[in-house]
Formats: sequence, structure tokens, C-alpha cells
Amino acid sequence: MRADFYLIAKPRFLDEPLKLVCELARKAYDSNQWTLVLARDAAQAEELDELLWAFDDEAYIPHQIAGTDEEDELTPVLIATPDFDAPARALVINLRDDAFAGACERVLEVVPADPAAREPLRERWKQYKARGFDVNKHDM
Repeated sequence: MRADFYLIAKPRFLDEPLKLVCELARKAYDSNQWTLVLARDAAQAEELDELLWAFDDEAYIPHQIAGTDEEDELTPVLIATPDFDAPARALVINLRDDAFAGACERVLEVVPADPAAREPLRERWKQYKARGFDVNKHDM
């Protein structure tokens, strides 16, 4: 099990951190890793859904918001709101306020550039370590 923390630092992600999520989803799709994105709320899920269509003219990432179609299990990138209990996948991109508690092979955490927002993620780092995850940091 592995947890990767992506620290936003580059100007292209500072104003639109969900673009980093799109990049991570594209890399996962390109490597045939089915992904569950845990959105913080319905508004963030909608924003990410729209951005995945528009962020790169060259990229096609099949995705949908969980529960909006009966074909959830056939969609490579599934975006789940907190009120929908989507089954975990091998790769989880967690945008919620708490550490992902389910089973997966790898969880990705996007860390905002705001120093105040990073403190809770330090605690999350410790939680993943305590659960036996191999924890890594990536500067983005």
C-alpha cells in the first residue's frame, strides 16, 4: 500500500488545484489504472467533471460522477460525492478532509499551497504511516 502526497507549488496549479487532479487522473487512465476520486462535495465533483472534459484538447478521460448512470463499474475514472458510497478501487485520489479509510493499493492526496491548509495533511501523513502505507511526497 502506498500514499503519495502532491504538494502544489507550480504556478499552473496554484490557482486551479483541480488541474493537478486532472493530470493525475490522466496519468492513471493512460496506465490503465481505474480510479476513484473522492470529491469534498457535490460542487467540487461537478467542477472536476467539467474540467476533465476541458483541461486538455488532446486528452480523453472517460469519467462520470458516481450514481448518475448505472454504468459506474464500466467507467475508468469515477468521481464520488460524500453522500454516495462508491466501492473503492486500486487507486484513490482523495480530496476530502479526512484520510481515506478504505482498502486500496494507492491513495493520492493533493496538498494545497496554503500553509494553513497543510497542517491537517501532516496528520494524515502520520495516519497513513501508522496503517503501514509507504508514504511519499512530490513537489508539483
